[in-house]
Order: sequence, then structure tokens, then C-alpha cells
Amino acid sequence: MANSSSSWELPLVAVCQVTSTPDKQQNFKTCAELVREAARLGACLAFLPEAFDYIARDSAESLRLSEPLSGNLLGEYTQLARECGIWLSLGGFHERGQDWEQTQKIYNCHVLLNSKGSIVATYRKTHLCDIEIPGQEPMRESNSTLPGPSLESPVSTPAGKIGLAVCYDMRFPELSLALAQAGAEILTYPSAFGSVTGPAHWEVLLRARAIETQCYVVAAAQCGRHHEKRASYGHSMVVDPWGTVVARCSEGPGLCLARIDLNFLQKLRQHLPVFQHRRPDLYGNLGHPQS
Repeated sequence: MANSSSSWELPLVAVCQVTSTPDKQQNFKTCAELVREAARLGACLAFLPEAFDYIARDSAESLRLSEPLSGNLLGEYTQLARECGIWLSLGGFHERGQDWEQTQKIYNCHVLLNSKGSIVATYRKTHLCDIEIPGQEPMRESNSTLPGPSLESPVSTPAGKIGLAVCYDMRFPELSLALAQAGAEILTYPSAFGSVTGPAHWEVLLRARAIETQCYVVAAAQCGRHHEKRASYGHSMVVDPWGTVVARCSEGPGLCLARIDLNFLQKLRQHLPVFQHRRPDLYGNLGHPQS
């Protein structure tokens, strides 16, 4: 299905792919270079992956390196957004929340900054990744992380209304349906997929979420070997509401660019009005936020 608008008049977004390590300052330097490149190329919004701040060797190191939202690292990103005049989706910040002293656990927090460096939204990952896949390093996110208590309403940005999620959340279509029904036009899944689940599930899940919600899907990903214990799949991409992959990162750190055509999205929803055809009388309001 062909897009209809002239590309030059559409908002441009940048999807950044990195290989985070336990070195927070080196990670910031790498991310900042990509953000500055995105701004130079005309992007209004840059997406960074889950764990853009660091990927630790174990839970103890992850907790030790964590910071509150008011800490130095997020302050550097605030300044970067302001300096570049660009919105930033910071896809999974290791956040010491207000309950840190009591729990000694953190949140996996997706932070959205506007071009003035202000925090306009935060979403704390609600589905924690506790899995054991043969051939892939076991994940026990709940050892160090608390699940978020709620979804975040979609946020208006220069590219469209964005619904915030993080990585493992993409396996739960109820969340994406809830965000779409709340007005989302772009769903974002910053991620750090493994080397076994990545080839099997990454692209098909992202395309499925785009098709069923008729939203753009933006997925910034970690790639490569972070340290001796962990590696990530990469393949950052943007999928349009028809399910077509319209941008994809090559191997290794870097970025890809995509235009967001909301006119195309609205026409598709008119031609294929699936949300009008839902049958809550048969299966309930799947994905409908709890009141």
C-alpha cells in the first residue's frame, strides 16, 4: 500500500542502535554522537534503545550504577536535547525511584524528553523479562527491577502521538491495543533482544503489533557484545501501519531514518476499520484500560 504524502513535508525520526557496556560515560558519548547526527539530518525525534545508559554484568552492578531521574546522567541528556533542539525517547533508564530506600530495587523507565529538555512522560516497564531460553543467557529482570504500576497515556510529539512501551512488552498485544485505543499513532519498543529470540521473533512481533493496531512501530535496539556475559540481536527498525519495514539499521552501532505519514495512517484506518469491527460482546474489551 503506497504512502500518499510528499516525503519532504513529513516529520523525520531517527532510530539509534548502540552497544551499551557498563561504562556509562562512554555510552553517553556514543549516544550523544548519534543524537547530534540525527539532529543534523533533520530529525525531530531520536529514539534510543532499552538500557541506553548501561548494560551491567550482573544485578549487583546494575543496582550500583543506577540513578534517580534527577541524577547527573539524565541531566546530560536534558542538556543534549536542548542543545540539539530534538525530542528524545530514552528507551529504558535504570531508575532509582522514590521507593529505592525501602526496596533496593529499580525501575526500567522509558523517559520522553521534549526539545527543551523537559521530561514530558515516563513509563515504567510493566512486564518484566524472567525467561530461560536454551542457547541464550537466562534473564531474571525481577531480581533487580520492580514492575511499573500503570500505562502512560499517549503523548503528542512533532512526529505524532506516541505510546510508550519497553522490549518484552511487545509480547503482550493487550498493551498495544490499549495504547492504540487511547489515541496512539506511533508505538515504540526500545529493546535489547537476545541472540536466540531475536532471529525467531523480533521482526514478526513488531510487524504484528503495527498491523493489528494500525500504528507506526519504532524499535531502537541494542546490538553486539556488551561484555563477556551478554550480547544483543540489533536490527533496529521502523514499521508502518501496513506492516512494511520502512527503515532498518545495518549491523553494528548507527542509525536509520524514517518519515512518519499520519495521512497514510488515517487513510488506512478508514479503508480497513478494524477498531469499528471489534466484538467486545464476544470477547470483552481486549486491551481496554482499567477504569
